[in-house]
Amino acid sequence: MFSHHVDVRFRDCDSMGHVNNAVYLTYLEEARFAHWRSLDNGPEVTGVILARAEIDYRKPAEFGDRLEIRIGLERIGTTSLIYTYVIDNQQRERIAEARSVLVSYDYTAGKPVPVPVEVRRKILASAGQL
Repeated sequence: MFSHHVDVRFRDCDSMGHVNNAVYLTYLEEARFAHWRSLDNGPEVTGVILARAEIDYRKPAEFGDRLEIRIGLERIGTTSLIYTYVIDNQQRERIAEARSVLVSYDYTAGKPVPVPVEVRRKILASAGQL
């Protein structure tokens, strides 16, 4: 799995001092973009939209935590990519598990399109690293 670290910022937390549920989507996005940037010249990701996200929260993350987000490729289809994630804190306690579906999308045409060959090649070539 590809690993990305995030430091929990004060602004990420709610009035109870826990990371707000919606912030986890940003953490997942940061991990995906970090993975894509790590690939050979990075794939073009401007035509990708988030179609689905599932998050199972296991333990609250708090201000000051350093989170490790590990991302793996579950599947790459004709027009979609499915990623899985695990998020642990610095004590190796499981904070959350997640899954997301991304769709290759043509904004001009307003419809899904096949994942570009070069993007598919780069992501599949990195699958051994994921």
